[in-house]
Amino acid sequence: MSIFNAMNVGCDGLRVHAARLDLASKNIANIDTPNYTRKIPMVVSTDRTSFLSVMNQMKESVFGPGSLPYSSGSVALSGVVEDPTLGERIYKPGHPDADENGYIRTSNVDPLVEMSDAIMAQRAYEASLAIITLSKSMADKAATIGS
Repeated sequence: MSIFNAMNVGCDGLRVHAARLDLASKNIANIDTPNYTRKIPMVVSTDRTSFLSVMNQMKESVFGPGSLPYSSGSVALSGVVEDPTLGERIYKPGHPDADENGYIRTSNVDPLVEMSDAIMAQRAYEASLAIITLSKSMADKAATIGS
């Protein structure tokens, strides 16, 4: 894997985890919004090498030098889905969002879950930033070797 590929992996991670953090903050901001449905980011791996193929390649080469296959994977945000769980029903007959029986549905956002998701997204963002920083450092060292 080249230094630029590593930087691209870090950049992909920055984009995905920034979007995760953005969704968590939107969910937290809408905790008290009636009928709001929690949004969940769908993060997928873009690695095209399966675990089984890696193990088969390693088995065939009997763990010889250079037996680890090249992996060009990264992460991507494949979409956003809504949480199917329903919020609590509260009787508020004068509320503009009330149904014909006078009930509103609260949001299904759990602040503890959202804070946990935000912390995990922040740490993953920091890890992606560290990949870019280390790749830049390696490129700087490589540039000074030839001089």
